[in-house]
Amino acid sequence: MPEMTHKSNHGAGRWKRPLFLALVLMLAWLLWSGLFKPLLLALGVFSCVLVVYLAHRLRLFDTDVFELRFLSRMVRFWGWLAGQIVKSSLEVTRVVLSPRLPISPTVAEFDSRCTDHMDQAILGNSITLTPGTLTLQISDGHFVVHALTEAGARDVLSGEMDRRVAALRDH
Repeated sequence: MPEMTHKSNHGAGRWKRPLFLALVLMLAWLLWSGLFKPLLLALGVFSCVLVVYLAHRLRLFDTDVFELRFLSRMVRFWGWLAGQIVKSSLEVTRVVLSPRLPISPTVAEFDSRCTDHMDQAILGNSITLTPGTLTLQISDGHFVVHALTEAGARDVLSGEMDRRVAALRDH
């Protein structure tokens, strides 16, 4: 009989990822809410179960989203994104508080190297999270972005964020 070289998604192993996600979500709910009233606990359990169900329906447990390498890349990306958010916040503050109000609203378009819909959503949301920029449209990897200044549009068009999001899944 041939040896199995990959893990089967049947049996007890298929419940590890959903159970892990449920436990992490419930723990986060308890820590962040700080409220232990029966109604709120029941709503928290319901919310966590709903998220696990939706993740199952989206087949997220069949992808690399819960792999340690992907999670470590995502944490590094979040750190970089946090730095970009702070940098952009300071730039937007400087522009808005300047007596001359040197804004130059710009719409920029570019084609992303991200081919996966989830990666495109991460990129679009990351652009929108960065102050001074807003993702207006995503269509088949083509992005339309509004920027408060031309410098903000140049930052988006530089492709650094696109490259970093695309690198999340590179093996």
